[in-house]
Amino acid sequence: MAERLLPVPDGLAGERLDVALTRMLGLSRVRAAELVGDGLVLVDGRPAAKSDRLLPGSLLAVDLREPTADPPQPPEPVPGMRVLVDDDDLVVVDKPVGVAAHPSPGWTGPTVVGGLAAAGYRVSTSGAAERQGVVHRLDVGTSGVMVVAKSERAYTSLKRQFKERTVDKTYHAVVQGHPDPLSGTVDAPIDRHPGHDYRFAVVAGGKPSITHYDTLEAFPHASLLEVHLETGRTHQIRVHLSALRHPCVGDPLYGADPGLSKRLGLTRQWLHAVRLAFEHPATGDRVEVASDYPADLVTALDRLRDGL
Repeated sequence: MAERLLPVPDGLAGERLDVALTRMLGLSRVRAAELVGDGLVLVDGRPAAKSDRLLPGSLLAVDLREPTADPPQPPEPVPGMRVLVDDDDLVVVDKPVGVAAHPSPGWTGPTVVGGLAAAGYRVSTSGAAERQGVVHRLDVGTSGVMVVAKSERAYTSLKRQFKERTVDKTYHAVVQGHPDPLSGTVDAPIDRHPGHDYRFAVVAGGKPSITHYDTLEAFPHASLLEVHLETGRTHQIRVHLSALRHPCVGDPLYGADPGLSKRLGLTRQWLHAVRLAFEHPATGDRVEVASDYPADLVTALDRLRDGL
């Protein structure tokens, strides 16, 4: 047993257990969550959950034994995932709904990383093992344009561009009701919901988050918006639009009306990454890639235009 005893420093007081482990031990967030989930982390002698907040001076006992992993499963192709751009440095895909960006605890479905590997693509080895080459993510329930780094220089360059907010990220969203004003900016910090670990919310002291929106088309019960992100927080668009009381249609997690979703034939949020523009890591040229709406979103939009 390779157990380590670690007092919680004052600087990590109030932090989530899994986040604190990543900072104290240099683990990936996924590995930290696995240790907690396997009962290999004790806080003051008691088992804890990954989302528990730590107190200063608490003592962590961490068993760093190597897990007895199941044999790795071969990567599987992702039906419907199209490659939009492919060169020596990067690959841009049109991610279907129901596909995660990369493997994570509890997710057994398809991933972009796995689909690319199954198709013979070699991506950058930078980043945590389970998400090598991934420089940004789309939610499982969000479709559209996503770029993955193939070379190390591309990984470094793209990560920098996302951090410096020079990447143009454009989404289209259908939301309930009609935002007032029709165009605006939401500048509100986001963090995990204090009462629901799987949700996020506007929280005082959260991470700075900025979303710009413009109304493209209005219907009797909903509006089609174009959304530009300055930041890239998890669930950012869904959280910010919900905070405006105009949640994405088809998104019950953030307050959408299930009756409207059913009438429109939606089984996920109406949210699509339509365009991504960035500086090519090798040439410096501006690259812009676009994606058409998938069939389920087109059907829902047509029904709204028909007055449903």
